[in-house]
Amino acid sequence: MSALLSAAGVSRRFGGYLALNNVSCDVATGHVHALIGPNGAGKTTLFNIVSGTLRPTSGRIAFNGHDYTGRRPDRVLKMGIARNFQHVRLIRGLSILENVMIGCHTSVDRGIVGNTAALFGVASGERAAAEKARELLDFVGVPMQRHVEPLELTLGDQRRVEIARALASEPRLVLLDEPAAGMNRAEVNDLRSLIARIRDRGITILLVEHHIGLIMEIADVITVLSAGSVIATGPPSVVHRDPAVISAYLGQADEPALRP
Repeated sequence: MSALLSAAGVSRRFGGYLALNNVSCDVATGHVHALIGPNGAGKTTLFNIVSGTLRPTSGRIAFNGHDYTGRRPDRVLKMGIARNFQHVRLIRGLSILENVMIGCHTSVDRGIVGNTAALFGVASGERAAAEKARELLDFVGVPMQRHVEPLELTLGDQRRVEIARALASEPRLVLLDEPAAGMNRAEVNDLRSLIARIRDRGITILLVEHHIGLIMEIADVITVLSAGSVIATGPPSVVHRDPAVISAYLGQADEPALRP
């Protein structure tokens, strides 16, 4: 299967600290590809480079065969790469419907809060964007609370709204940064189903997650980072038996959670 996203020899330094060290990784079209590893392994740094938030110190990133290293986040979004964040970043003062509508406007950048009136007051595509946002809220499982503000929702529902906003830009690749963080068991089960439905839509998923049981069930491929370097890549059935992975990361979890 062809690679939709390729990282080749990516390194990133913060002063004297090497956060990523010559990382190479291919994400195949249509796969759920998980990044796992201890805290500080470099997972979010790699996410930030893929999404354009950070530039690599060295190495290249390609999407659908085209090098886009160093492009701005808004340009990366227009290419078809969308993301959520480790900490929820929904906009207070807007309803969850309006938050998802923002995702329909892929040209919107960090000035979005100051331009809200322009988006929702006179935008010719407002009606279509609202309908699309309603459909996506239904899809992610938050159908009945469209006009409430984010803080009125549970953390699990807020994370689903963020996923809906990412999907609103019609991406080919979605980056999910710890989407199960703070969720209870029932919410994690719902998330598992949602990720499968996203994949069924033909959208490729790159996922950072510490919930090992979830990863072992839904990932097609796992890449393991430790101290900024790749120590293993492969299907869950192989990775969870790798001695280096067990030593660096999986050995920290409860043994039953390691079973695919």
